[in-house]
Amino acid sequence: MLVRSGYSPEGKHVVVCGRSNIVGKPLVAMLMQKKPGANATVTVCHTGTPDLKKFTLQADILVAAMGAPRAITADMVREGCVVIDVGVNRVPDPSSPKGFRLVGDCDFEAIKEKAEAITPVPGGVGPMTVTMLLMNTIEAAERTLV
Repeated sequence: MLVRSGYSPEGKHVVVCGRSNIVGKPLVAMLMQKKPGANATVTVCHTGTPDLKKFTLQADILVAAMGAPRAITADMVREGCVVIDVGVNRVPDPSSPKGFRLVGDCDFEAIKEKAEAITPVPGGVGPMTVTMLLMNTIEAAERTLV
């Protein structure tokens, strides 16, 4: 997603907020590889990191995957940062027919004014994940036919 959008992580400082086995740890391992589309300096933070803002303000690319609604606020993001919001959280919303709405781990409305790019929730990383899962399924099926 980063490379195809013109934001290669090569040589950049990427701060990953989240240490899960599903997103955080695999992403850190991928970004640290010595190959095109990776080769980043990576810092890992999480919900227990003291003074999280100190780390997020250093990011060229910030990935939020903490599982906490709007945990990353505008004052935690430096001007021109690229923000990838992986979080999907239900928050109560009486005006919604379902009684809730989905928000990310970032305060999208406030951060979009500062960030060079930011993924929305819903509609950002989620559809990309589904697409890649389908592509991998097709590739696996094709390999069985060879």
